[in-house]
Amino acid sequence: MGNSLGGKRSSKVMKINGETFKLKTPVTAEEVVKDYPGHVLLESEAVKRYGIGAKPLFPFQKLEPNRLYFLVELPEERVPRRVRSGLNMSAWRSVSDLSLLKHKSGAVRVKMRIPKAEVERLMKESENEADAAHKIMQLCMVKPQLLHWKGDHGSAVAQGFKGRQRRVSFVPINEGGSQIPVNSK
Repeated sequence: MGNSLGGKRSSKVMKINGETFKLKTPVTAEEVVKDYPGHVLLESEAVKRYGIGAKPLFPFQKLEPNRLYFLVELPEERVPRRVRSGLNMSAWRSVSDLSLLKHKSGAVRVKMRIPKAEVERLMKESENEADAAHKIMQLCMVKPQLLHWKGDHGSAVAQGFKGRQRRVSFVPINEGGSQIPVNSK
């Protein structure tokens, strides 16, 4: 017939093997995991709600009484695979089309993907090697998108792009329909 001032002042911690132990509160997460290196504490409510996406408790966070916590070992962090999109691949390829190699002598060597026939034509038209190099660089700077490379035999083929014609239909309320061809750009 009186008020009770006492109550449960402990929280439960469950290991991954099902073993549980009780801790008297107030206690911090850091004090619990100091005996278990590589482990973290997770709130049971967070695990129910978020599953494996549950965030571990901060080391300074106090455990609340009458709560269940899970003591789990952190998995080894795997490095995510690098997936390259088509956009990244095209940027990567354009960088690889023109690459610089620097030697100890201070000379710079440049590798470019140009058809042999084009190089031979530029060499014949040029007076010396410097003039030929200048013309080749001009060709690469002026027309970077002119050549589309085929991976078969290392040959370059100039290709124009012709867009497909798309058909768009509009359905008015009177259940008739009209189709209008639209060019995509």
